This record gives sequence, structure tokens and C-alpha cells, in this order.
Amino acid sequence: MDTLIIYTDGGSRGNPGPSAIGVAFVDARTGQPLHTYGERVQDGTNNEAEYKAIIFSLKKAKQLYGKEKAKKMIIDMRMDSELAVRQLNGQYKLSTPHIQQLFIEVWNLKTDFAGVAFMHVRREQNTLADKMVNEALDN
Repeated sequence: MDTLIIYTDGGSRGNPGPSAIGVAFVDARTGQPLHTYGERVQDGTNNEAEYKAIIFSLKKAKQLYGKEKAKKMIIDMRMDSELAVRQLNGQYKLSTPHIQQLFIEVWNLKTDFAGVAFMHVRREQNTLADKMVNEALDN
């Protein structure tokens, strides 16, 4: 099975406020970036933007690699949002309806892959996705 590392980040200026996502697909063998994306999303909170980055990345992976390859792919999702990771790993409850809806969308997208793991990384390890968020917010 192929493994793809995806770094995601989401941010909002004002929380809530103008929001953007950043995503970096990285080759699991070489550690080299394969694709990067940054774009503005609907204004909201940091947590909403984090979830939107995850959703975007799973949809984009399926689009790039195709349905058949996705079914055999392991996604190693890395992000600096400890809250989102703990929610997605079932350690924290989801208290707000709009985050529950985003969570369900992520949960449904996971079924397109052989496996999806959510891992918290320190901010210093998520610089490429963070850069994409800030570039999108600045433009």
C-alpha cells in the first residue's frame, strides 16, 4: 500500500474572521513536497478552517490519485491543531453543530481510503501548510 503524508493547516484572522486553508502533500519515502495548496474559504473560526483544510485535502487526494488508487492508499494526516486531532481521534467531544457537520464530512471522506490517521505535530513541523494559509490570507 502507498502512504501519502498530508500536512494541513487552517487559520482565521479575527477568529471568527477571514479564513484560509493550507495543504502540503509530501512523499512518504523522500519527504519531498509533491503538491501545495492555499486558498481562501468562507469566513469563520480557526477550528472551522482546520476542518475545511482536512476536507479539501482528502477530496484533492482522491481527485489526484483516482478512486482505485485511493482505496489502496494510507493517508498520514499531520496538523498542528491538537483540538482537531483529538476530536477526530475520538478523545474530545464535538460540542458545536457546525463542527459536528464538518466532522461527519471528514468521517465520510475517510471511507475512500484504505486508512487515514490523524497526528498532531508541532507548529515548527507544519511550516509549509502554515505558509500556504498566510499567503492565501495575504492575497
